[in-house]
Amino acid sequence: MQSYGVNELRKMFLEFFESKEHLAMKSFSLVPHNDKSLLLINSGMAPLKPYFTGQEIPPRTRVTTCQKCIRTGDIENVGKTARHGTFFEMLGNFSFGDYFKREAIAWSWEFLTEVVGLDADRLYPSVYEEDDEAFEIWNKEMGIPAERIFRFGKADNFWEHGSGPCGPCSEVYYDRGEKYGCGSPDCTVGCECDRYMEIWNNVFTQFDNDGNGHYSELEQKNIDTGMGLERLASVVQDVDSIFDVDTIKALRDHVCRLAGKTYGTEYDHDVSIRVITDHIRSVTFMISDGITPSNAGRGYVLRRLLRRACRHGRLLGIEGHFLTGLAETVIAGSKDGYPELEEKKDFILKIIAKEEEQFNKTIDQGLGILSDLIADMEKNGTTTLAGADAFKLYDTYGFPLDLTKEILEEKQLSVDEDGFKEAMEIQRKTAREAREVTNYMGADVTVYESIDPSVTSTFVGYDNLTYESEIIVLTSENELADALSDGDKGTVFVSETPFYATSGGQEADTGVIRTANGEFRVDDTIKLLGGKIGHVGQVVKGMVKVGDKATLEVNGEKRALSARNHSATHLLQKALRTVLGTHVEQAGSSVNEDRLRFDFTHFSALTDDEIRQVEKLVNESIARAYCVDIKNMPIEEAKKTGAQALFGEKYGDVVRVVNMGDYSIEFCGGTHVKNTSEIMALKIISETGVAAGVRRIEALTSAGLLKYYDALEAKLHDAAKQLKATPDNLGEKIAHMMAENKALHSEVDSLKSRMAQEAAGDLMDQVQDIAGVKLLAAELQNVDMNGLRDLGDQMKEKLGEGVVVLASANDGKVNLMVTATDGAMKQGAHAGNLIKAIAGCIGGGGGGRPNMAQAGGKNPAGIAEALAKAAEVLQGQIA
Repeated sequence: MQSYGVNELRKMFLEFFESKEHLAMKSFSLVPHNDKSLLLINSGMAPLKPYFTGQEIPPRTRVTTCQKCIRTGDIENVGKTARHGTFFEMLGNFSFGDYFKREAIAWSWEFLTEVVGLDADRLYPSVYEEDDEAFEIWNKEMGIPAERIFRFGKADNFWEHGSGPCGPCSEVYYDRGEKYGCGSPDCTVGCECDRYMEIWNNVFTQFDNDGNGHYSELEQKNIDTGMGLERLASVVQDVDSIFDVDTIKALRDHVCRLAGKTYGTEYDHDVSIRVITDHIRSVTFMISDGITPSNAGRGYVLRRLLRRACRHGRLLGIEGHFLTGLAETVIAGSKDGYPELEEKKDFILKIIAKEEEQFNKTIDQGLGILSDLIADMEKNGTTTLAGADAFKLYDTYGFPLDLTKEILEEKQLSVDEDGFKEAMEIQRKTAREAREVTNYMGADVTVYESIDPSVTSTFVGYDNLTYESEIIVLTSENELADALSDGDKGTVFVSETPFYATSGGQEADTGVIRTANGEFRVDDTIKLLGGKIGHVGQVVKGMVKVGDKATLEVNGEKRALSARNHSATHLLQKALRTVLGTHVEQAGSSVNEDRLRFDFTHFSALTDDEIRQVEKLVNESIARAYCVDIKNMPIEEAKKTGAQALFGEKYGDVVRVVNMGDYSIEFCGGTHVKNTSEIMALKIISETGVAAGVRRIEALTSAGLLKYYDALEAKLHDAAKQLKATPDNLGEKIAHMMAENKALHSEVDSLKSRMAQEAAGDLMDQVQDIAGVKLLAAELQNVDMNGLRDLGDQMKEKLGEGVVVLASANDGKVNLMVTATDGAMKQGAHAGNLIKAIAGCIGGGGGGRPNMAQAGGKNPAGIAEALAKAAEVLQGQIA
């Protein structure tokens, strides 16, 4: 068997499947695109999921790739054995509803035996125990004896992930010989030793799992295969592990030279050599895809790998910065398959050097403190490091919790992780509470304060909606960055920008920034100290990095609509000063593409007539189609033109003057229409007070106004439809209904009064004498409170002098009313106090004046008790 290098094998695989009509696609980025289920791409199939699920149409039904992958689930084991690694390349061929088992099996065998030249007698296929079809293909079509085909259960040879597409697998194992075996006489395929190595896996996606273990055949069956490139190379090159294959060995040897160590002579040294060799591969590839160090997400994975590599370098006695040199070896060994490594070499080395320098500044001090803490633990006989101590190492010296854990585990010690989390939360809470006064200006400390003060931006958007410039600074949400990749949020700074930043009441432009390798969606544009203009948003495709040439494209429609509303505020201010007086000054404004808001000084609400006059003047100015002339001029010259300045605003020696047909002349730095006719029309939709002496107008123009009228018209038609009328006769219909309603109300009131009187019957028969005061306490049926009050007045007239207590149950609720004459009150009666004393009987409460009180309750069964108690309470009042 001929020995092939990693780069040769990659090329051989892709060219083989190209000969089988597969499209050879470049490796996808390690950053998943529109896939929140993954932090990093961890398999050859992962970036192709949209093709398997049908969300996207594949460029061809047959595809082949060599995909860079990272898995960090068992990072603690990396280095401890020669099997584990975080970075690997996965060779794969895929069919999206095209070929199936027969072709997939035949081609895997052809490639391994005829192209690579592996000994067919040392290859052993496995199939799912129930997959007779695959067994037959291997046995009868490929000629593999039945005893060399292994049937395994679901755990080994069936791929599924919850509900959805799934299917059986067929793997190919290679017998590496007795020297790699465990020595057991029954050692065979499936043994845990290194003799029989699985090198290829064919997944036959043919079923759909409903989530309850019921499987149905898929109409479109797919093929998903995978073969680890490094693993194949270790077989072809007949070496112990992936750390011995040509490109990785070159890197491993570089580490050994730096450390002055020989690989394979001391276990602890080998662990560190393998950690550095693996981690620098991952780091180099991650940075090439725009991932930069941070304290969260992918950036944290990168930082963790970098710092582990740094620390293991120190364990080997490597002095100074060493990782950039190793990264150059990674690039040299892999640039044939991944030319982007060479293209982004300077960027990769810069990131690694910066992170290594930052960590080295604190690691010695941190290691010394951790060493002292460990000594104290051993002295005190404790085996668990306090969470607060672990947090101090993290917060002050940049030690990730994982690094502290790893160092402690080497000494059979542990850390209180819950205590660490508690300390972290206390710090976050403290930071939140102190945030309002965290810098000398009394403003929030933000990532922007870390930007070099010399950085500045020039706005070129008055005459351009698209412009090319260079990215000079990038930030993530909390730190400076050299790059942002797909899904990352942050801020882009360029030398010259067409994007208008929020100022002068005009809201910011939005749009997109494109580079050769990425696309950044601009959601906001902000002005910062020192003339900086920041484009805030998110990378939606690829990667953007410092130094990139970028095309900045403003959302033209939003800008145009905002400009119309902005220009309208100038006309509005002039109209207000004309109608209300020259005391009117602008007190604030807010303008966007949907509407305008204008605050102004005035001391009373506008009348309807004043609003109509203001609207009329603005719309006349729009109709006159004034040209909008904008000039920069010395401030003294500008003042001579009569230009209106914003009250309280500070201006420089040169100001921008916006002149609309000599009707409105104002100082203004915003964007405007070229002619007032573009505004179309203005409609004031509200006028309110917002502070003492300050009024606010909200208004619409152009597209916003048309939307408003469309919505209004829809409501009008809906109202007309509800009333079985048309918009033309809706007013007449409403007037008729109101008159009808008034007549019906009058009739209802008359009926209620009659019903109440009938319900009262001859109540005078129930009059009692309480210490010389007449008391009428009676229950009525289904009388509302209004009816009770009317009856109470009638009963008082009949009594002459006395107290009336009436109660009525209505729909499960109780109404209770008490009224007293002047004579009764002189003798001590008090309606309000009386009703308070008896309302509890009906499960409610109430009160009122001495002559009139009412209450409500929810217990009709208590009415009799309340009426009886009324006599007792009145007795007490009179006595």
